[in-house]
Amino acid sequence: MEKIPLTGLTPKEITDSLQISQGFRGKQIFKWIYSHVTDFSQMTNLSKELRDFLEEKAVVRSSTVNQVLKDPDGTIKLQIKLNDGLFIETVLLTDKNDRKTACVSCQAGCAMKCAFCQTGTLGLARNLTAGEIIEQFMYLEEEAGNLDNIVFMGMGEPMMNLDGIRKAISILSSDDGRNLSTRRITLSTCGIIKGIYDLADNGPFIRLAVSLTTADPELREQIMPVQKGNPLPELRQAIDYYAKKTGRRVTLEAALLHNQNTSPESAKRMIDFARGIDVNINLIPWNPIETLPFEEPDSKECKNFVYALEKAGLNVTLRTRRGRTIKGACGQLGKTTANP
Repeated sequence: MEKIPLTGLTPKEITDSLQISQGFRGKQIFKWIYSHVTDFSQMTNLSKELRDFLEEKAVVRSSTVNQVLKDPDGTIKLQIKLNDGLFIETVLLTDKNDRKTACVSCQAGCAMKCAFCQTGTLGLARNLTAGEIIEQFMYLEEEAGNLDNIVFMGMGEPMMNLDGIRKAISILSSDDGRNLSTRRITLSTCGIIKGIYDLADNGPFIRLAVSLTTADPELREQIMPVQKGNPLPELRQAIDYYAKKTGRRVTLEAALLHNQNTSPESAKRMIDFARGIDVNINLIPWNPIETLPFEEPDSKECKNFVYALEKAGLNVTLRTRRGRTIKGACGQLGKTTANP
């Protein structure tokens, strides 16, 4: 029988899966797991008999770190091997105020096929379990110390794995887990309308970001196939609903592509989309991916686009690109097998 991985299980699930009769033991084991203890012999408030039993029947984590890459700007990327041989990547970002954010993956690969994203070229292998999501966060903490935030902006479309994400958030935010505030958690979607309503109605009430990239429906359909089933007018309504239902401002994200979505007309369309709903806008100059047919925008192109949006009264941030030397920047993640 394969050993049972315990990360991602609730205290009750730990005792039930291992058929441990004393219910409080599950809570003790749970606390050890989220104190970064991975060796059962170090769980000193458990009897030696129970520790030996756990060693025989269980493992704390199901995945392993295969590679650690570090960028001079402080970004860290981990390549993680899952128990079925697939690989995912997760990134630690550090801002100018030394706040540390875990950018985690929710799927191995992605089915959304966004044309400017490396992960979108891979196709979808499978959803990650809650444990595999949490393990990314734990590994990053072991590299960099306590983390301040978590963003679901790595590999995969979070709205296609809401069950796994909900369970991971429930554990990470629990008092006996990492006690992470939901205000420090952000989920980024390419625009799955059904998922936005589901999250607004059923929680958890976390921060929402929507990868808009362009408010031109024809261009958006070309570079983001999600547009076909999730048209912009309905997407805008869903964003407005989420902001009003949760009382939290939504972030619109746009990867700026040279001569694609940076024209005055593109700015006007984005202004029309954003005006009247409670949003801020994050602009990210596209990060180069050798196999994709796009170019980086120049600084003037970016500044002109920012100016147009700000002149219209919108709250805009032009993001600094980080982690590019290790292919850890936005849109660059993309390794699901051991082969190059």
